[in-house]
Amino acid sequence: MRICVYCASSPHCDAAYHQAAYRLGELIAQAGATLVYGGGANGLMGAVADGALSQKGKIIGIIPRFMTEVEWQHPGVDDLQIVEDMRERKHRLLTDSDAVVAMPGGCGTLEELFEAITLKRLGLYFNPIVLLNTRHFYTPLDAFLRHSIDERFMTAEHGKMWSLVDTPEAVLPRIRETPRWHENAREFALVRAPGTSAAQ
Repeated sequence: MRICVYCASSPHCDAAYHQAAYRLGELIAQAGATLVYGGGANGLMGAVADGALSQKGKIIGIIPRFMTEVEWQHPGVDDLQIVEDMRERKHRLLTDSDAVVAMPGGCGTLEELFEAITLKRLGLYFNPIVLLNTRHFYTPLDAFLRHSIDERFMTAEHGKMWSLVDTPEAVLPRIRETPRWHENAREFALVRAPGTSAAQ
């Protein structure tokens, strides 16, 4: 199993976030899964890699060339894949992943998360998307997305595209219990008036 983890590079956030990232890395490695992440050495990126390395886990780091020029890459990651830009990095992170886990982060993490949700809505990604809700970080975002559903920018079914868990220990069980997304997702990607169908 290849688990794509989106996470931040900031070293200045609360220690609880770093602890959760390290623990998640440990658990992914202990499960025999491969951690696929952004290749960095700092912040939650470094912590999740360190956790996996502590258990001799397999890691794939995908990092843009410009980040290696300022030595942001993790020196302990053997399979470090250097790509040309952020766009290619996002594509490679998601390609062939069996699940996405979004840890708390800033605009880069949120951009990656929203792209994964969008691709799932469009029937281009079918696997679990799990938000690790450390310190209730994602509670406001989840409420906002539910508000978007209430305002009919998405359907109630789209609210099943992601889920929240509170602890690293809950991540892998949630991945395993989440069913594959609908193969016909494109048929209900467009929000329609009540009583209408794709054929109408």
